[in-house]
Amino acid sequence: MRFNHLGEQQMSEANALQSEPAEQIEYLELDEIIDNEFNNDPENLIMILQAIQRHYNYLPKPTLTYLSAKIGIPYSKIYEVATFYSTFSLAPRGRNIVSICLGTACHVRGGQRVRERIEESLDICDGQTTEDNRFTLESVRCIGCCSLGPVVKINEDMHGRITTDEVEKVLDQYE
Repeated sequence: MRFNHLGEQQMSEANALQSEPAEQIEYLELDEIIDNEFNNDPENLIMILQAIQRHYNYLPKPTLTYLSAKIGIPYSKIYEVATFYSTFSLAPRGRNIVSICLGTACHVRGGQRVRERIEESLDICDGQTTEDNRFTLESVRCIGCCSLGPVVKINEDMHGRITTDEVEKVLDQYE
């Protein structure tokens, strides 16, 4: 028997699942994703989870339960996949995901100071979401734009060579 020891992030996400507010789930939209986009194929589990997360901006528990029944994969296996990959979130996230690169190139060019300024501006810490659900802040190890460091990615927009003085102006571009 294999035991999975949950890390701190997984525990907080598991706790969030228990206290999660009732999310309105559109099952016809889920069917559209599962059936039409991925042919109800269990082999497409990760891609289905990505599509569900794109739709809700996280993975609500009822969608995982429904997906389990729909494609015939035990809920525990879906939960294992959803908690293994850091790209998935089981807790609601902000409309805008702010990823600050703290890889070596960005770190030596001031990435840590930029992160501190973002935290100060948004009044949240790394891994948290603003009260108005406008932003979620995530530190990442590498975005892959080392020559542009420090780099902040907001949703799919890259902001390279960003300085602490530019943080407010960049954040103001996002509702």
